[in-house]
Amino acid sequence: MPALPQLLNLLVTLMWQDLIQPGYGRTLWLGQRRDLEIYAALLLQASGVMVSDDVIKVFNDMKVRHQLSPEEAKKRKKAVVFCLSEDKKMIILEPGKEILQGDVGCNVDDPYKAFVKMLPRNDCRYALYDALYETKETKKEDLVFVFWAPEEASLKSKMIYASSKDAIKKRFPGIKHEWQTNTFEDINDPCNLAEKLGGSTVISLEGKTLKS
Repeated sequence: MPALPQLLNLLVTLMWQDLIQPGYGRTLWLGQRRDLEIYAALLLQASGVMVSDDVIKVFNDMKVRHQLSPEEAKKRKKAVVFCLSEDKKMIILEPGKEILQGDVGCNVDDPYKAFVKMLPRNDCRYALYDALYETKETKKEDLVFVFWAPEEASLKSKMIYASSKDAIKKRFPGIKHEWQTNTFEDINDPCNLAEKLGGSTVISLEGKTLKS
């Protein structure tokens, strides 16, 4: 099959990145040919995934922090989640999965915890999170691209999201921080995000002091 070499390369990549559970890869290698053929078809399908204009607009809007009116600033997104469309051909905004800057301090006390709650426990997602943090020297605000691939997600979902990641990343130029995580314990701990933002120099996230 033409797609098989690409498929096997992707499987190796996924195993190195801890995106699949121990034993999955070995089982596939030892002879589940039918599954391999299905995943090869998924790989070919993922290679043509498009990114919706709405996703690109959200990214461009989130990059703008200055010269906004108070009302515009409130409507700016603090966090947003992206998913694949039902036919798996396009990356889209997931309906209802967003936090606005105006929500913070009103109906959202801890924006990071609220963001984590928006992620499904058994499926993959992409997300943008606008992190407000403080180092030992200064306060900063940076966008973080998050690739959420939980252990509980199906192998099919992990593969198609992993192979489609470059499609969305190419539409997000200039992002300094990328975080790929696959356990709830990992993403639920704000110290792990702080590690991506600046390691031990980060002393608080969203106004909350981090535990040392």
